[in-house]
Amino acid sequence: MEAKAKLFGHPIHQALIVFPLGVLATAVIFDVIHLITGNARWAEISFWMICAGVIAGLVAAPFGIVDWLGIPGGTRAKRVGLLHGVGNVVVVLLFAASWFMRRENPMAPDVLALVLSFAGGGLALITGWLGGELVNRLGIGVYDGANVNAPSSLSGRPARETVRS
Repeated sequence: MEAKAKLFGHPIHQALIVFPLGVLATAVIFDVIHLITGNARWAEISFWMICAGVIAGLVAAPFGIVDWLGIPGGTRAKRVGLLHGVGNVVVVLLFAASWFMRRENPMAPDVLALVLSFAGGGLALITGWLGGELVNRLGIGVYDGANVNAPSSLSGRPARETVRS
């Protein structure tokens, strides 16, 4: 099935998600650099990257919801999409909490703020894979002939097969 929310013929959600994923992943990397070097500037940059990533995630989310609502019910794609969407809400909440905890002193984040950032980054790897599964394996947002019940890419089975619900 093709994406329901498009701009210039391309799915809006798929175009927008690169921003929160990239910015939030970079924030995690900068937190690691801060921990390794002790340079507080990296923590401050991470603070602003998290702010931008949370905003970008909130901008991308409504377009994902529109596309998810267009997936036929009772399909593997609908279930994977739900996990992807709910998981990404948790990712944004983890990073938002990390950002909130840092706001008093962005150059010296608490351990919990860093843990939340790392947890959000780890979960984003999983939700990003689920998004890739939706697009690359199930064809969601790509073409009308999508196999919304294709088996998992981890199964080793061809995408043309159908998983019975």
